Amino acid sequence: MKRRDVLAGFACVGAGAVLFSRQVHSEQSACASTGALGIIVERATGSLLIVDTIARTRIARVEGLGDLSHASAVFSRDARYVFVFGRDGGLSKVDLLSRTLAGRVVQAGNAIGGAISDDGRLVAVSNYEPGGVNVFDADTLAPLVEIAADVGGGKRSKTVGLVDAPGRRFVYTLYDAGEIWIADFAGWSGGPPAVTRFPGVGKQPYDGSITGDGRHYIAGLFGEDGLVQLDLWSDPIAPRRILDGYGRGEAPLPVYKMPHLEGWAEVAGAILLPAVGRHELLAIDAQTFGERGRVATHGQPIFAVAQPGSPNVWVNFAHPLNDTVQIVDVRTLKVVHTFKPGPAVLHLEFTPRGNEVWISVRDADRIDIHETRHFEKIGSLPAQKPSGIFFTSRAHRIGQ
Repeated sequence: MKRRDVLAGFACVGAGAVLFSRQVHSEQSACASTGALGIIVERATGSLLIVDTIARTRIARVEGLGDLSHASAVFSRDARYVFVFGRDGGLSKVDLLSRTLAGRVVQAGNAIGGAISDDGRLVAVSNYEPGGVNVFDADTLAPLVEIAADVGGGKRSKTVGLVDAPGRRFVYTLYDAGEIWIADFAGWSGGPPAVTRFPGVGKQPYDGSITGDGRHYIAGLFGEDGLVQLDLWSDPIAPRRILDGYGRGEAPLPVYKMPHLEGWAEVAGAILLPAVGRHELLAIDAQTFGERGRVATHGQPIFAVAQPGSPNVWVNFAHPLNDTVQIVDVRTLKVVHTFKPGPAVLHLEFTPRGNEVWISVRDADRIDIHETRHFEKIGSLPAQKPSGIFFTSRAHRIGQ
């Protein structure tokens, strides 16, 4: 590779920084920064906005990602690439520096999310149709293995709640079968991975999440009042029912949108998570998993998101009460602030240290930016029917 003298300054891509140098560089060298980047899903147009979270600006739009009506995303370890999981079964890889679609494969008929392994080499996708989990090479998107969620009688189960766990493992639920599976890729060199099955965990486990230390996996049950917890550090691992019958026999309200357990909040020794079909958050002790209390809310919670460096949890709600955000203080389990950003608030994402929150307001076609000390709106960005917001800081968190 030829070398050249760089006599003038050159700009770093992506974070608004500029580095000036008179040193000699190869043509392969580049100044690149990804720590300030993020993406916004434009669900109606199959596109992403790449944004700079420090400058609060849009950088680029990347198109051609298919059906993003229920999209989620994870980042590569170096935070250069984002893997986007579309509802049409599409797995897309976007290069945040070149601002291009680096690869795309339609791997199923209907997909619901995915995860990246702790070493960053494997990307797993959970599927509704035909069910099961498909695993791909993170560099090339080449298919590596299919883990069929066979439940007997020639049937497969929908898989949901897929997360990465330490030790090159993936944990997920089988919605139709009422099971939790752990797929272990430690030392894997091809062929089927080791899979540990936990049957009979409850009716319709619909979603799951893992605590920040990688220890506890918790799955919600859509078909009954209760949750299931796995302690991944225990030997042997055994499922444990928690908050059984939290509805106490009361008839649930109609569920207009499934709550998301991956949006739970873990703060100050407590976990706040949405109750299915109820206008409340459930608070459980992060050590004992017993109930600490409940928070009456404006509507049926969808996401409960912890503000970094704060006792506050920000909550948005299902249709038809989805124009509102409430802020809950975990210390008192009280709502301390309520405001209405606009029609169809779908997602919230905090900057890494919690000084700002970005809020997607789908039906107003914009992203609102609020500072979190006084909750004041400090900016907004136009976006086409925005939904999920994902910042590259997620690259360094378990289960994100």
